[in-house]
Amino acid sequence: MSGNRRKALLVSAAVMGGAMLMTACQNADAATDAGASQGSSSSSPVATAPTSSGSSTGGGGQGSDATNNGTSTGTGKGSEDGVGSGVDTGGGKREAVEQGCGANDISWSTRSESQAGGYILVVAKAKAGITCYLPAALPTVAFGSDGTQAGPAEQSVGEQIKLSGSTAAYAGVNPKTTGTDGGKELDSIIVGIGGDDFDPVSLPVGTITVDEPVVTNWHTDPADAVPFN
Repeated sequence: MSGNRRKALLVSAAVMGGAMLMTACQNADAATDAGASQGSSSSSPVATAPTSSGSSTGGGGQGSDATNNGTSTGTGKGSEDGVGSGVDTGGGKREAVEQGCGANDISWSTRSESQAGGYILVVAKAKAGITCYLPAALPTVAFGSDGTQAGPAEQSVGEQIKLSGSTAAYAGVNPKTTGTDGGKELDSIIVGIGGDDFDPVSLPVGTITVDEPVVTNWHTDPADAVPFN
């Protein structure tokens, strides 16, 4: 065999061997990739949806609904059940408001008395359907256009008086407490319930002489309303 032919055979064998080796490697890689792919697919867990019946029908939701129902059907004990007049004193109880008297709540009258040198007795009664309270203070009594006001005939004030129905209150007015001949000649007095009465009344009393006048507190007995000097 010639040298050229031997060289050609060796080259051909080498080429065939390399081709066979490449084919074997490709087959091995394909088998490895297929195995890895199948192993990865078979090892992946299948996701399962959680059961929702426990959360939707659980005791927490039902307990909340029951609480709401109890609240909406409960009976209130506040202002809805305590509707009425008066002041809420607690515990669902209400007491009537004690209304202070104003001059326009009262039926007024006067009469002249001879006791203690002469004085004017002022009589106050509540008008029909009215119940009110005279304060424990002097009535406001003024005279004339200059607003001369009567001072206190007593050293202390009395108690408040409830006027209702036929109950009457009395105050005695002495228009002149001086021993001189001076004074103003008037025929009426202005009476209010305390110093905050913005609607006083003018009461006719006949002709009187006014000089340093005084007035008693309100009393339920006319004998207690004599303005002694």
